[in-house]
Amino acid sequence: MGTRFEDLEKSVAESRFTRRQVLQGALAVGAGAALAPALAACGGGAGTSAAESSADSSGGQPKQGGSLRVGIVGGSAKDSLNPLVASTEPQMCYALQLFDSLTRWDEEYQLHNHLAEEISANADASVWTVHLKPDLTWHDGKPVTADDVVFTYQTITDPSNPMPGSAMLGGLRPKGVVRIDERTVEFRLDAPNSILPEGFAYLDNMVVQADYSPNAGVGCGPFKIVDFKPGEQAVFAPFEGYWGEGPFVDELVVLNFADETARVNAFSSDVIDAMSQLPPAQVATVESGEGHVILRAKTGSWRPFTMRIDQKPFSDVRVRQALRLVVDRQQLIDHAYSGHGWIGNDMYAPFDPGTPDLPQREQDLEKAKFLLREAGYSDLAVELVTSEAVGSGAVEAAQVFAEQAKSCGVKVTVNKVDPSVFYGEDYLSWPFAQDFWYTRNFLAQAGACTLPTAPYNETHWTHEKWQALVEEAFRTVDETKRNELIAEAQTIEHEEGGYIIWAFNDQVDAYNQKIGGVAADKQGTPLAGFRFNKWYMK
Repeated sequence: MGTRFEDLEKSVAESRFTRRQVLQGALAVGAGAALAPALAACGGGAGTSAAESSADSSGGQPKQGGSLRVGIVGGSAKDSLNPLVASTEPQMCYALQLFDSLTRWDEEYQLHNHLAEEISANADASVWTVHLKPDLTWHDGKPVTADDVVFTYQTITDPSNPMPGSAMLGGLRPKGVVRIDERTVEFRLDAPNSILPEGFAYLDNMVVQADYSPNAGVGCGPFKIVDFKPGEQAVFAPFEGYWGEGPFVDELVVLNFADETARVNAFSSDVIDAMSQLPPAQVATVESGEGHVILRAKTGSWRPFTMRIDQKPFSDVRVRQALRLVVDRQQLIDHAYSGHGWIGNDMYAPFDPGTPDLPQREQDLEKAKFLLREAGYSDLAVELVTSEAVGSGAVEAAQVFAEQAKSCGVKVTVNKVDPSVFYGEDYLSWPFAQDFWYTRNFLAQAGACTLPTAPYNETHWTHEKWQALVEEAFRTVDETKRNELIAEAQTIEHEEGGYIIWAFNDQVDAYNQKIGGVAADKQGTPLAGFRFNKWYMK
């Protein structure tokens, strides 16, 4: 069995895409409900969130008509409509309007079948069978069939030109994607993978038409493309043949804003009806505007401090434990995120049902001092590498941590470097640094950053017992048993790992109160997961 699992690790390790591609794709993989042997058809329905803003509070029914104008971050002349390489916010937004996936997370972070009517696995999760919903249609009127699914996943996993999504399809090769009949496809894996349906929900794994034209935008999603000016805007019309909910608006216009001030001003002056990525410092100002609603989602996105366990002083577990006890987590949230976050407990999968309920780790300077003395590092001095590339608030978090560390005699020198340097040749080599990750469940995240051959093993984590538990979890289809394995593995990392996971940050956007159907999304995707097919004008 060890050899088969090594095949799974190898397939992940060989999929070395850009940091942005892997992180953006993580939005759709995220940490959700563990999978039972078979997923019943749910059509991707979503419940409302308990976050600050949720669906139409008036209780009204969706109305048809109107134009929805949305402002999002970024955009360049290189943007495309190809969902298999959607690595920027605009491209993610476009893909989610035009295309659909076999499975998808809902707003409450529960995994549902989407284009798939039923998904089932054999006893050891080495063979998965997917049965499509009936009467699915492409924008050009052709039926969605098993041939399209086969083409999609053979394209994604093509070893001569693997797509970013292949990193989340561990054990799958083109020869393993087999058409059974018009609506049924079998996925025969080189190694067991109990979370393959999560990989189907990965943003870059959306289903495309056989022999598709990459930038044509012909999908089976809720909207059709009408006009596309890369780096500027995209205009969509509702697809009348859509199988799912909505869409309700007659027109969707997505505008690109590279400058956050311009985006805020456009929203404040009603040029746009909704905006993504509201800067924390602007929340109070925007909220005070007439008819403005803040959309705050409690997500599993995290920006850890990373300690290399294979280098001194972090090779001593007592040093790692001490630095975790140095942190005043709420103070970091208040200063780095303007309070828009929630406390972490040094575990990276808060929504995974297998995550154990361990006592919250709190600041304990006396114990930290004791551990450092015991390890022979009473006068510890370390350099912490940071960059604005890690995300809003990262540099501030590093500076606050350095101040906190002084309280137990630790000297932390903050080295702020250029984004190109931070994610350049030395990335993954920094002894003590920061990073950022979007929401994932435990096994998906372990495959990305903590397995020995993970493409982003930034802490250089290795632990024989932990790895054996993870290997077994990948082979375990039974949800209860898999969650027990995950809990044990998470507990080991909580005590001995190389991450300081001090908080999870909120996703903060804004929209006009004249819009209904909005529900906050735990996944961390901006603007409630870009589910504009559910939005309507009141």
